[in-house]
Amino acid sequence: MTYGTKLRERIAAPGTTPLIGVYDMYSASIAAQHYDGMFVSGFGFAASYYGLPDIGFIAWPDMMAFVQRLRGAFPGHHLLVDIDDGYVDPEVACHVVDGLERIGASGVVLEDQKRPRRCGHADGKQVLPLDEYLTKLEMVLATRRDLLVVARTDATDERDILHRAETLAATDADVVLVDGVRSVDWIRRIRAVAGDKPLLFNQIAGGKSPRLSLAELADLGVDVAIYSTPCLFAAHEAMHVALSELRRTDGRLPEPRNGTDGVGVQTSTRLLERNIARSRMTHGGSRT
Repeated sequence: MTYGTKLRERIAAPGTTPLIGVYDMYSASIAAQHYDGMFVSGFGFAASYYGLPDIGFIAWPDMMAFVQRLRGAFPGHHLLVDIDDGYVDPEVACHVVDGLERIGASGVVLEDQKRPRRCGHADGKQVLPLDEYLTKLEMVLATRRDLLVVARTDATDERDILHRAETLAATDADVVLVDGVRSVDWIRRIRAVAGDKPLLFNQIAGGKSPRLSLAELADLGVDVAIYSTPCLFAAHEAMHVALSELRRTDGRLPEPRNGTDGVGVQTSTRLLERNIARSRMTHGGSRT
């Protein structure tokens, strides 16, 4: 069974499937302990790999190399990959989709933004003419073999949101995402025009969308939820606190908690050793 089929079957099961945003191998190692699905977030990757905002700086070879490392370390996890606008050109989008499928990605998210692009929850987004995006989407769908494809619109005009959601739901894309949805009422409206097509909802701290539980999303008919930044933002806060405390204590490391070193060298090493063990188990058995 291929990775695309596995994710497709998981999404078809009852409830809302959560996919946790990861931005590097360490965050993925922690996420893998809690969830069986990851979202390779463009926001997080741009921040961690380049130290830049999510406005179109990602180069596709860098993203593909990251996904290859992820698949090697996490052979059993779902990996949904944000490929932004397919890196502008439809031929490039198809090349990336083909490569990601060969690497072992489970799926991709392809948006309809035009450059300069923005985070889906930022102001100032612009979208391609619908026909232009549909041409790119259809080329990607013709290229994939079993890879799951999420068709994403960043439309902000209310009439255009519903029109694009309905149009994308009528394609062969597996899932539809309207990013930056501002209310529960709008989730219901999008669900209504999308018919039976699975829906994806993007939750991001400080974003435009309401904070909802998986149970609440399931009641609204949402099939997948991506959590783009909980690891990134938690790391930001924890590092800031730790370094502020280190400065306050003139460079003295904190006392061990409960007779342990908290998260220290041993804890970290044990976490990373699991990645080696997973890889060995995969190479010793059959491939998916």
